[in-house]
Amino acid sequence: MPKTATEESDLAAILQVVEGRPEGVSLGDLAKHRRLRLSTRTLQRRLERLVAEKRLIAEGATKARRYRLPSSAAARPVTTAAARPQASTSVFSAASEKLRAAIRRPLTQRTPVGYQGRFLDAYQPNKTFYLPAAMRKQLLDLGQVGLSDLPAGTYLRQVLQRLLVDLSWNSSRLEGNTYSLLETQRLLELGTAAEGHSAREAQMILNHKQAIEMLAEEAEGIGFNRHTICNLHAMLSDNLMSEPEACGRLRSRAVGISGTVFYPLEVPQLVEQRFDQLLAKAEAIRDPFEQAFFVMVHLPYLQAFEDVNKRVSRLAANIPLIRHNLCPLSFIEVEAADYVDGTLVVYEQNRVECLRDVFVWAYQRSCARYAAVRQSLGDPDPFRLKHRAVIGDAVRAVVQGKMNAAATKRMLPKHATTLPPGERAQFIGVVQKELSALHLGSIMRYRLRPSEFEAWTKLQAVKA
Repeated sequence: MPKTATEESDLAAILQVVEGRPEGVSLGDLAKHRRLRLSTRTLQRRLERLVAEKRLIAEGATKARRYRLPSSAAARPVTTAAARPQASTSVFSAASEKLRAAIRRPLTQRTPVGYQGRFLDAYQPNKTFYLPAAMRKQLLDLGQVGLSDLPAGTYLRQVLQRLLVDLSWNSSRLEGNTYSLLETQRLLELGTAAEGHSAREAQMILNHKQAIEMLAEEAEGIGFNRHTICNLHAMLSDNLMSEPEACGRLRSRAVGISGTVFYPLEVPQLVEQRFDQLLAKAEAIRDPFEQAFFVMVHLPYLQAFEDVNKRVSRLAANIPLIRHNLCPLSFIEVEAADYVDGTLVVYEQNRVECLRDVFVWAYQRSCARYAAVRQSLGDPDPFRLKHRAVIGDAVRAVVQGKMNAAATKRMLPKHATTLPPGERAQFIGVVQKELSALHLGSIMRYRLRPSEFEAWTKLQAVKA
């Protein structure tokens, strides 16, 4: 994860102190240690981060909690590459394994390298391809769900409830989040935070849910532009940044990345220029899979934001898949060590082969997952798919207009005049059914606020 130089120094100092105490050390002991001149609140934040990254283990109740190093270096998601274990089943080709060898050497044996602008400059949309033609065709065949002629986001909305859990959990897990899949599901569906986990972990998962819902709701308007990507970052980083104003804004200071000898750009003006160049190239790419993989490569490499860059890239990779009604990418079963290694090879060698292996394998697993999900859901109602937008407009008009049953009955025939005469009666019936089934857990798909819904429900007993 990106960190400021000060924070990196704090984390390193804490780890060195804890390393000498195999029995663990309390917050109070750390606060008194002569090497750690930190306020109690700052020290707590640093410890929460180290626990979230699995670089420390917290044991015991709050007042008696002690911190110690994990028994195995495998518990740390971003560390020296040599300390990470191999995944049980390798997703890498023989050629990729050779590239990984270089970033698995100790940091002291790797040559420091800065951001290489020529890496982005050399990419020419629709002429340069990180994914070979045969690979792109294979992915397209896998990802097709038979809805390519319908409005953008149609398929995403079909599997949204399942994807909210899958993608929120897997993307958070790749950042070192220790929530289980079941705990994630309870948090997202019931709002119940799991015991023994930090508030930061719960916030990370909830932020993913908010961001995914935004992509679903704005499916026809999202793209590779500042508005989409910066708002995506703002949602994913909400309440996780030391300075709230950094949410959704390009960074204005240097950052460091643990576990690598790569040093991102430091000059804010250059970060701005490269960000705009990156987005322009991404938006110009016509193939959805090439587009998805391009942003997975270049958004983290640029480190445009102070933190949360990889999370932004993983959700942004879904934008072209959403726009083309293809199977989403949820990173199911992806090993954190594999993902980190693929990213480090991009950082230090500007080679995409390792991350490409992870991307392709991850998409294959996602397609298998959602093929089964779609079978369990059955085929969607073609009428509701065809008229999704006008149905949503009608529902929104009724609720925001605080219409009672009589007013709704008078309004709907007027709203139906935009449809062919033979479909108007069915339209009115569908809208009435949607209104009767509306509840607080489903209002976001109609872009309604809780206050609007509650005001409308209070008036339903009023007779004209």
